[in-house]
Amino acid sequence: MLVVEDVVLVRMVVAAYLREGGFQVVEASGADEAIRVLGATHVDVVFSDVRMPGTDGHGLADWIRQNKPKVKIVLGSGVESEIRDETVVRKPYDQGELLRRIRTVLTSDR
Repeated sequence: MLVVEDVVLVRMVVAAYLREGGFQVVEASGADEAIRVLGATHVDVVFSDVRMPGTDGHGLADWIRQNKPKVKIVLGSGVESEIRDETVVRKPYDQGELLRRIRTVLTSDR
């Protein structure tokens, strides 16, 4: 699993939540780093913040769909207007809800 979040403390907390939930986690600070990780590491699911400097989470999700179509995507946002069709977890993150949403996406056909 890849966690993409530009705010270091948020990324650390989310990664800790997911590790406690049994996931092996790789971290990236933005979309460019995430794309490099995806090129070098097998990842089943990406959890990304929407609002980041440079390419945002929606742009990263578009890149993943075009270049790594088997990788599942979950986005996180605290801004209602940024929510599109992707599975979105609302900020502030609840550990149980975050784990449920990611497990659901991993078992879905989408």
